[in-house]
Amino acid sequence: MLRKLFKTVMQSSWMIWERIFSFISRFRSSHISRFGICTVMIKKHRGECIVCEDSTVIQNGDLVGELHLDNETILKLIRSEGPDRAALKIARLARKSMLQISRAYEGQSEFSEVRALVGITLLHRGLTHGLGFEHQAMKPDLFQKLTTSYLRMLLSVMHPDGKSRIDRRTELLVPMMLIHTRSSLMKRFSMADKRPSHEEGYDALLVSAAVEA
Repeated sequence: MLRKLFKTVMQSSWMIWERIFSFISRFRSSHISRFGICTVMIKKHRGECIVCEDSTVIQNGDLVGELHLDNETILKLIRSEGPDRAALKIARLARKSMLQISRAYEGQSEFSEVRALVGITLLHRGLTHGLGFEHQAMKPDLFQKLTTSYLRMLLSVMHPDGKSRIDRRTELLVPMMLIHTRSSLMKRFSMADKRPSHEEGYDALLVSAAVEA
């Protein structure tokens, strides 16, 4: 009972921090758009050049869309549906969000000069295949270490099994940078509405596997 109460308090505290972080982030971005379960913050890339699989080069100062999941919505789904059903719902919601983001990159003036969609996550396996992201390892520096600690802490708070889940899978929980260039985003999702339903279901299962990791 006390353990459950403690976890609930931790989750509520984390969600308060997420709201504060979201507010602060508004001052670091030139534009913020909400797409279903995802938020995209447009900002300038800072750091070394990123060479993508399709030969797109993201240079220091180029605009990128930074992808963030709505962890509060995810937590509510886990609480109400349980982890298995929540994972499938999250997968479908993520796919719908990606369709909306693709259309924004194609048609909204705010996204006309944005070179890529990027994010950092521990749960990159299903997202790489299910949603078509390429992934790249982060440079092993202080930022990578801080990001690893932060994301593992987030997962321990969000996952029903908490820290025990992290301890069992520590070696697999390494943050990766996810990237969709403008070109790959268009190719992946411009024909999405015409894909067979069984392929969409397969994508959902792949993303679900990542969420459950």
